[in-house]
Amino acid sequence: MTKDKKSYKLVQIIKSALAAAAVPVFIIYVMIAKPDYTIMNGLGHIVLPVAHGIGSVITWPIHAIGQSATWVKETAQLRSENKRLRAKLDEALANKYACDIAIAENKKLEKEINIKRASPYKTVIADIQFDDSVFHHNNFLINRGKKDGLDKGMIVVSFDNRMVGTITDCGSQFCRVRALSDADTNIAVRISGSDVSGFLQGNGKSRASIGFFNDTQFVGRKGLKVMTSNISGVLPSGIYVGDMLDEKNVDILRPNNISRVMVLQYDDIGSYK
Repeated sequence: MTKDKKSYKLVQIIKSALAAAAVPVFIIYVMIAKPDYTIMNGLGHIVLPVAHGIGSVITWPIHAIGQSATWVKETAQLRSENKRLRAKLDEALANKYACDIAIAENKKLEKEINIKRASPYKTVIADIQFDDSVFHHNNFLINRGKKDGLDKGMIVVSFDNRMVGTITDCGSQFCRVRALSDADTNIAVRISGSDVSGFLQGNGKSRASIGFFNDTQFVGRKGLKVMTSNISGVLPSGIYVGDMLDEKNVDILRPNNISRVMVLQYDDIGSYK
């Protein structure tokens, strides 16, 4: 009985296979030998949907592979874009960090060399009228005098708060100023950010020499900031003089390089206003 059932099923499968194989043969025969459009149209409503379904099943792996390739490509592009944006973000953060460091260092430097954005002293602006440089001496005249509140001993600075000289003589409308480069210049100074003090001596050149007396072990070096010191009770403390060029020479500002200065006013009890 079991053999009969198996034989029957096998016969049915063979018939189905033969029928499926006969369909395309029949279609070809109709199209070539006896083109009956009515039959062809009828078969079209049956064959085409079936063919479309079979084609979809057959081509599904190809479509899946194509979609996967597109997804992989888009993912790679997104990763590349993300990497590029992350690099830009890291660069921006690095720049911000560098700016923060620069701002902090600038504030620290201002504090160390006692530079203030606004001068703490009352000042008078004057023009340089005459520059007298003979041998190792360097004096100049400014067009302001006692009628403007100036007097002997007051300090003359540039507009960036760098010392230029001291007033030695003062008339009603003019004052004579001894430049830092003059050989008679001998002022108390100190190294910025330290307690090392000494005296600055002019020599008629754009550099002055400095000798230290309170620290015999100290050795000067290029780049150190030199400021005025009030140890002698004559000058206000913290006016920028110049930078050290080597162990003992300081780069100073000469009057022939500027045309306008500021005078720090000095009162009658020996202090700056």
